[in-house]
Amino acid sequence: MSKSGFVPDNSNIKKSSGTPNLSVNYKQNVLFKRNDQNIAYQLTSTQLPAMLGGAFVDLYMTKGHMREPHWHPNAWELDVVVSGEVQVSILDPDTSSMHNYRIKEGEVVFIPMGWWHWIEPLSEEAHLHLFFNNDQFESTEGSDVLRLTPPIVFQKAYGVSASEVAEAVAPITDTVVIGPPNNPSFYQKSYLKDERDERIVVKINEKVVPAEDK
Repeated sequence: MSKSGFVPDNSNIKKSSGTPNLSVNYKQNVLFKRNDQNIAYQLTSTQLPAMLGGAFVDLYMTKGHMREPHWHPNAWELDVVVSGEVQVSILDPDTSSMHNYRIKEGEVVFIPMGWWHWIEPLSEEAHLHLFFNNDQFESTEGSDVLRLTPPIVFQKAYGVSASEVAEAVAPITDTVVIGPPNNPSFYQKSYLKDERDERIVVKINEKVVPAEDK
């Protein structure tokens, strides 16, 4: 079994085998592409077998898109802004608090392993380098949590309507990674509905109560 994760030595490089491949064009390995301006390239030990213990993602985004909420169960992450400005949001599980960091060129944010986070561009364009301390880092995407968890589980756990949850997440038909998805129904059911100037109503004991009567 080959090693992965953090490796403190070069025991994978053998003198008898000669110098391993130490150079590659990582832009031949697309991690995810929403469009030409919103794309992520990945470099792991799959592309460079000698590079154990670390991985790299080259991320490009434009304003209005975002790296969706997710966490990495087997790696920490260091976000380095190459150009533009972004907001990195992190949920601290130890204190149950949310932290938002606005960073621009020359600034970084460190995300501990397993912490829920997302990235939003604040400038028209943003370019980031993301570093991980695992050459085969894993990601759990929020879109997968929402679309693959049976709605009845949300009802049992949180007391929300399973049918309303099912309707709300129905437009999420695949892993998002860089959102929003290229899905017309997503905009129709989510964005356009939110933009309408509608009167807010609240349900109390299954009865609809106008907002002003709360």
